[in-house]
Amino acid sequence: MSAQDKASASVSSSVVDCPVIDLRHSPFASLTPVSITNVKLEDNFWRPRIDLNRTVTIPSQLQHCKDTGRIENFLRAAGRSDAAFQGIFFNDSDVYKWAEAAAFSLATHPDPALDAELDAVIEIIGAAQQPDGYLNTYFMFERESERYTNLKDMHEIYCAGHLIQAAVAHHRATGKTTFLNIACRLADHLYLLFGPGQRVGACGHEEAEMALVELYRETRVRDYLELANCMVDARGGTPPMFGNSAYHQDHLPFIKQTELVGHAVRHLYYVCGATDVASELPLKECRAALDSLWSDLTLRKMYVTGGAGSRYEGEAFGAAYELPNDRAYTETCAAIASVMWNWRLLNMTGESRYADLMEHTLYNAVLPGVSLDATRYYYQNPLSDGGSHRRKEWFGCACCPPNVARLLASLTGYFYSTASSGLYVHLYGANSARIAYGSGHIDIQQKTEYPWNGEIVIEAALTGIAKTEIHLRIPDWAIEPVITIDGETILIDENSCGSYFAVPITDGKPVEITLALPMPVECIVSHTRVVSNSGKIALKRGPLIYCVEQADFATETADIRDLFLPDDADLETEFRDDLLGGLCVITGEALASPPTSVALYSRYQPDEMVFLSPVPLTAIPYYAWANREAGPMQVWIPTLPALVYSEEDEDDEE
Repeated sequence: MSAQDKASASVSSSVVDCPVIDLRHSPFASLTPVSITNVKLEDNFWRPRIDLNRTVTIPSQLQHCKDTGRIENFLRAAGRSDAAFQGIFFNDSDVYKWAEAAAFSLATHPDPALDAELDAVIEIIGAAQQPDGYLNTYFMFERESERYTNLKDMHEIYCAGHLIQAAVAHHRATGKTTFLNIACRLADHLYLLFGPGQRVGACGHEEAEMALVELYRETRVRDYLELANCMVDARGGTPPMFGNSAYHQDHLPFIKQTELVGHAVRHLYYVCGATDVASELPLKECRAALDSLWSDLTLRKMYVTGGAGSRYEGEAFGAAYELPNDRAYTETCAAIASVMWNWRLLNMTGESRYADLMEHTLYNAVLPGVSLDATRYYYQNPLSDGGSHRRKEWFGCACCPPNVARLLASLTGYFYSTASSGLYVHLYGANSARIAYGSGHIDIQQKTEYPWNGEIVIEAALTGIAKTEIHLRIPDWAIEPVITIDGETILIDENSCGSYFAVPITDGKPVEITLALPMPVECIVSHTRVVSNSGKIALKRGPLIYCVEQADFATETADIRDLFLPDDADLETEFRDDLLGGLCVITGEALASPPTSVALYSRYQPDEMVFLSPVPLTAIPYYAWANREAGPMQVWIPTLPALVYSEEDEDDEE
């Protein structure tokens, strides 16, 4: 079957449905994600961000790709430009991620101008492809003899993976086969080189594994699934591909890996691909490894924001509990990879713990990666800063900006999944959706001000279906949640938090459900081995982690690095329409200490009293920091026992 035939084989089913991952035929998946086109956001939190992503981010990123030579590289490879190669050897991948974002955007918001721009980029990409299917602009012409001579470092297969993912998204969003034809030719080329019985090989930077599985799901060509499985199994073999390098996840076969190590994005992409393969094939040992790796992330190597990767050196995971704040690397791409992994685990297992972490990471580790005006980006996301770390419009290594764009463009596809037991509600936000189910459909509408308010009203009705269930996620952070079903109130047991609650529904009898999730301010502490957080707390409300930023404190009143929060602090919340696009702040009273000495070090005086002065406290959601004037920021705040001495206390005693 030719690449064109493979691409055309599924066109009739792809025009209507555009899921992020298509699990309709996956035998070892519990849930099936809905199409991104089924859900219409109507909220004041996600919808404005997705609108800005569509109208500001995607157009500006295309211009950056043009201005920095990324598009010119394809023209050069197609013989249409005499310019030298520009940029880093894996820059092709940025164009592909932009194309994926544009495709998902077209699925939810048809735009003839963007459609034409994307078609023009795809045409250039296709013109650059070589007759044998190979496509990588860095290796065209003078470096052609170096193809696949350095799989560890040169990212050829990584770039191919991003092309394939973009092509699948484009096919689902538009029904066109132009991009998918290119992807199939490239995947066929890779299969002939690295498929079963051929050279053992995978990329030093994982990515293609999940892309190949998705291409299999789109075309039903089993070669692509087999190739993905070969690449998952290639690491940790004898002889090793990359010298037993833990940095490249080559130290052990996948089924024996129990710790996340090395480059954070690479390992998280690797587990995404392994999860995709495990959803298609009966791989019990693979699933056991996935569970061990997830436990390692959540119990030992994850920041309170959901961010991953603690070391600047190698953009890597550190040792267990090695989670410094000011030197936190926490790459935006790693947060996105975590969302992608938890999304896959959620749909494979149906377990709400993965939805909880997916939501938490979205709000607290992905969103900080883009400015509120959608034009500037973070590569690293520290949890403490002196004021020098600011977002940039673009990077030489620009993996993060288009990664954010493609996730936001496809976000509506993360809200719901279906199963034989009914509809699963994963994320909360005002929206309406009509979801095909069995021989009919489910209509559902959410009315809520989430994440600022924990009351969610859900109206659901069936058409053409006798009965089913609506499964509502009760977040693991919920405290005394209450569900009201058509006026009947049900108190949710504490042990049910962190699970789905099933509400029966029958045809001809719409149901109204109110889920009330109280959102008190919570003080979070770290494991005692996280030494950088000893004696400190982080503020959390609902799904959001908060921080203090100098912009909310007069410099002459207090430097936020000198703040303490008393154990008995009375913390309240207030919604501020006029602040950072509208958000809920946490307010209260903190204590500030004056500098005790101009010396860097001084002699400890156990009887010396330190006077602390009360100062007003304002904390903002962490995602919103660095959108005002530069200044210090920190997530973790030192605490003090309730009984403290202040200047006022001394005056009272006199």
